[in-house]
Amino acid sequence: MKYCRVFRYSLSIFLIWAAVITAWAQETKPIINASLVGTVIDATTKDPIEGATVQLEAVTHSVKTDRSGKFSFVTGQKLPFKLTVTSVGYATQNLVIENSPAVIELNRSTEDLDEVVVVGYTTIAKKNLIGAVDRVSQQAVKDIPTGSFDAQLQGKVAGMQVAASTGIPGEALHVRLRGATSINADNNPLYVIDGVFLNSESLQTINTGGKATSPIADLSPSDIEYVEVLKDAEATALYGSRGANGVILITTKRGRNSQSAKIDVNLYTGRGKAAKLWELTTGPEHAELVNEYFRNIGQTEPFRPVADGGRGLPSEQQTYDRLSEAFRTAGVHNADLSVYGGSENTAYYLSAGYNKQESILKPISFDRANFRFNLDQKINNNLKIGSSNGISRTGRNQGRAGDGPQGGILQAALHTPTYLSPYNEEGVLVGRAGFDNLTLLLDNYDVGSTSLRYIGNVYGEYQITPALKFRSTFSVDYNNYNEHEYWNKLLIAGSGANGLATSAISHSTTWINEQTLTYRKRLDARHTIGALLGNTLQGSYFSLTSAEGRGFATDDFTLINTAATTTSNQDWDQYKLASFFGRVDYAFDDKYLLDFSLRADGSSKFNKGYQWGYFPAVGVAWRLSKESFLQDVTFLDDLKLKTSYGLTGNQNGINSFASRQLWSGVGSSYRGVAGIFPEQLANQELSWETTSQFNIGLDAALLSNRLTTSLNYYYKYTKDGLLTEVLPGTTGFSSFTNNAVEISNKGFELSISSLNINSDVFSWNTSFNIARNINNIEQLETPQNYGSRNLIQFKEGHPMYSFWVYNQLYVDPQTGDAVYEDVNGDGRITTDDRQILGSIWPDYFGGLSNDFSYKNFDLSTFFTFSVGNKIYNHNRFFGEAGGARDAARIIFKSNLDRWQQSGDITDVPRSDGVNNNNYKDGGGRWLEDGSYLRFRTLSLGYNFTTKNLGKLPLSKLRIYAQATNLFTITKYTGLDPESAANSAANQQGIDLGTPPQPRSFQLGVNLTL
Repeated sequence: MKYCRVFRYSLSIFLIWAAVITAWAQETKPIINASLVGTVIDATTKDPIEGATVQLEAVTHSVKTDRSGKFSFVTGQKLPFKLTVTSVGYATQNLVIENSPAVIELNRSTEDLDEVVVVGYTTIAKKNLIGAVDRVSQQAVKDIPTGSFDAQLQGKVAGMQVAASTGIPGEALHVRLRGATSINADNNPLYVIDGVFLNSESLQTINTGGKATSPIADLSPSDIEYVEVLKDAEATALYGSRGANGVILITTKRGRNSQSAKIDVNLYTGRGKAAKLWELTTGPEHAELVNEYFRNIGQTEPFRPVADGGRGLPSEQQTYDRLSEAFRTAGVHNADLSVYGGSENTAYYLSAGYNKQESILKPISFDRANFRFNLDQKINNNLKIGSSNGISRTGRNQGRAGDGPQGGILQAALHTPTYLSPYNEEGVLVGRAGFDNLTLLLDNYDVGSTSLRYIGNVYGEYQITPALKFRSTFSVDYNNYNEHEYWNKLLIAGSGANGLATSAISHSTTWINEQTLTYRKRLDARHTIGALLGNTLQGSYFSLTSAEGRGFATDDFTLINTAATTTSNQDWDQYKLASFFGRVDYAFDDKYLLDFSLRADGSSKFNKGYQWGYFPAVGVAWRLSKESFLQDVTFLDDLKLKTSYGLTGNQNGINSFASRQLWSGVGSSYRGVAGIFPEQLANQELSWETTSQFNIGLDAALLSNRLTTSLNYYYKYTKDGLLTEVLPGTTGFSSFTNNAVEISNKGFELSISSLNINSDVFSWNTSFNIARNINNIEQLETPQNYGSRNLIQFKEGHPMYSFWVYNQLYVDPQTGDAVYEDVNGDGRITTDDRQILGSIWPDYFGGLSNDFSYKNFDLSTFFTFSVGNKIYNHNRFFGEAGGARDAARIIFKSNLDRWQQSGDITDVPRSDGVNNNNYKDGGGRWLEDGSYLRFRTLSLGYNFTTKNLGKLPLSKLRIYAQATNLFTITKYTGLDPESAANSAANQQGIDLGTPPQPRSFQLGVNLTL
């Protein structure tokens, strides 16, 4: 009863007070002289801008725009109004409004010095940034039709080399930041998505000719907000053992607080095909070259009249075009849907997407279905929790391409002579020349994999004081990778085994728990300090179970348990990492900047006494533009000189038990007795690979930030490089891992961005970057050879990935024989005469983009380039080597330029089976200049304004057409100067049996509800 009386009294007081307020409000109506309604839009895209602040001059009255960019207010003032309109990412607009309604256009800021950049577990304003960090917005590249987002970054970041080594979507790329630092350890950068450390190692076990799948392709590019690339030691040091090869931070899209719900839909579809294919001889040309070969070696020509026991005259031979059968016009389709928004305390982002891409090489394809849910929740003013969750299902119909085994699609199409019919005398499809019949192979091809992956985390963040914040996260990267293949009796791989099936299931789990304590305080107008303390616990576990079956009663039953003979295998691997790190930074008057960081990593991969690595870094910067002697330079907005030095480590890519002596158990068929044997020799002193890096740079912004530039010079030196060294067979072991190499990288990077024109109806932006990296092996006791025919050599005093070949000087015009450089002068051409002639490293590489807008139209162009790199055209070796002997299963059109008679000037020797030097395996004439200029993308779009949309429930609608890889200017005679037959870290630059990147065209639409 007591509580009831209190409630009644309270309610009575509330009702009386409400009545008084209402009566007062009715009698004190404001004087309204004018009202204003309007819309705020993006000056370039004409999209509405939600959350823009419209401030009436001289009063505190302001309003924010809604999801359609609309606003309205009433005031006692009279028209015209003086307004100030502001929005994050846009230049502030001061203007006079004379009529209502009004349309206000805002221009994007060309370079916001107050923009916050994520680096090293914290955020920092770009103007106070010391490290070498580049940011790439995914908005500009997300529609480029690639399997993984790292391919979309090609040419966008100075110093970052991205080689899309194949035209097969979803396959691994070669990504190098400021060169390569290791021979056997991992050279890939560390990928971190929303704080989750990604496992970027392929789980593929099926042999596809050296190619491997890309785990990065499991991430949908449409969910990415922006990517930040950390390059120097100051920026990467807090990542310690993972930062030697640079760090790529990926931030996915999130909702905003107090934002009404929005729905984005992005759709595109397109087609792609090879810009060109290999030029092969026709059937008659092939037969004539074979006859010439046999005449040169003094044997009877095989292509002579059938009545004489021959195969028919060359002119009677047919031409069978297998390349057209193997390649196709490939389709690409993409659909993305996202819903995002938030209340005062909650922000959410949900998305779903589907991407399907056919390879131009049959029957390979790639598809990905993905779902993402990001949530941020304020519990109270101090406590915030949240989560990032990404789930994907990626399917691949994989192909044996590259330096492949039996069942290679390109081998069957390319290496079978064009005069050979796919049918035998009985009209039955058969394989020829040692390769599968292409038609049978394509009809019976069964190689594929499915990846089910979860990448996510949960976090809690507590603001202890205004300056002190604690954050804890738990992250997981889980990948279930299931692969299979079946080769039936019609195919070479399955015919000898009466059917062959393999299956493998891999599980990879990486978990991380991190705690950070961050302090940042501005002590007064001139002094700012910050500090960070943190620790990380990380575990990684991998397991593999595989099985093989041989001998099947019928091809209708392909499960391994139905095979006559089955074998199985099991493997596992795990390691743990414990880390502690800290950072202190200080800024004086936003003019003099200093920071120092230290990370300690302890890895289970090394023995006690060698487990811990310590990685310090220091950076300083001087904002010269804040000095009094530059204050009168009106065209200079910002000028900053910065330098840094630090150490980073590497222990990735080696066996998790590389330092230990290992024994292996093996089953035995001998009386059913199993046994054990020593598998690996211990190296008790194996320790961290360490890279020191010095960086000095200059950042400048001029002409009201319309021109910005960044120039960096760096020098990296790797010591105690991890290397797998070969042991003599008498030891009982084949190899062991040791710290036995030193490598240097040095170079420069230049980035320039400019707003060339910015008028009410037309704008033009340009971005350009160029870089140079010089790589050198400083210490290596024994040269290491890799790749097909040992074409790649790592040797002290030379760059990594150098080409070790015989230098062909010319073809003797009198004899038609190839003449090679006799390096040792012994009168013979032997292995001792092989020498290093160039490497994969370009002298310069980079990209150039131009973005135009005219009224509602937008046009973008993007070029990438590489100058001075070499590539070994191994396809030409097989297409020209061995002359035209009948065993040469492939003959390129270039063989028609061969030497035939005295006086002929050519670089193609005569068809000869006697002088083997004419077609020396590893000959230098197949080492070509891989320089290129590629027109990467061209995009044309139209943006509908809210007026165009009328009553449609849309706040944004853009339609566009895009072309990719329109043309490539290059001297390289192969299909693609970026091609590489092998995805292995120590094998690059060899082009063999690899389909090129397609030239594609697509149509798309972006809309927002």
